[in-house]
Amino acid sequence: MRHLSDAEPRFAALIQRVGPPRLGVERKRDLYEALVRAIAHQQLHGKAAEAILGRFIALFPDSVFPAPAQVLDTEDAALRACGFSAAKLAAIRDICAKSLDGIVPARSRATRLTDDALIERLTTIRGVGRWTVEMLLIFTLGRPDVLPADDFGVREGYRVLFERDAQPKPRELAALAAPWSPYRSFATWYLYRAVEEARRQGPTSRA
Repeated sequence: MRHLSDAEPRFAALIQRVGPPRLGVERKRDLYEALVRAIAHQQLHGKAAEAILGRFIALFPDSVFPAPAQVLDTEDAALRACGFSAAKLAAIRDICAKSLDGIVPARSRATRLTDDALIERLTTIRGVGRWTVEMLLIFTLGRPDVLPADDFGVREGYRVLFERDAQPKPRELAALAAPWSPYRSFATWYLYRAVEEARRQGPTSRA
């Protein structure tokens, strides 16, 4: 909070209004589970995705969350009945296969890999892009210095906070955010809060 406030007065004012950051890091969740959950949530409302995940987990009553081998041994029809599209099912099967191959590392192994190394490895998985891995880095691994510059909400938060007419392009935002390092994950969280504030205030922010 002190670093971001010193780096940018507009952050200082936002931090005063919002308070300490609450990233809600899932510190006990492994990367395999985080990726499966991320795929389930793609292009769906949160409640709908959680309903699908609930049916998926219920297929494996002896597991808190099914292991990759269990999923690979399950017929497509049973998994599709949970509500997964064909594309999402293919992505989940690829996550499982790459978890067994070691491409998706165990959490203990992931702690020894850099952000860039994890992005490079995990984006080889079908359906997993850079943004998905960046969210995992922030909210599953708790990495402190990740800026998802392609994220619409992050760019919109910058536009609102800095009272700009248009969102910055990803490359521009990455350059503008350099002074926020090594705490760009927390800056990301505050930019999301800036968007929420603007929505609560109504149509006062420029479109």
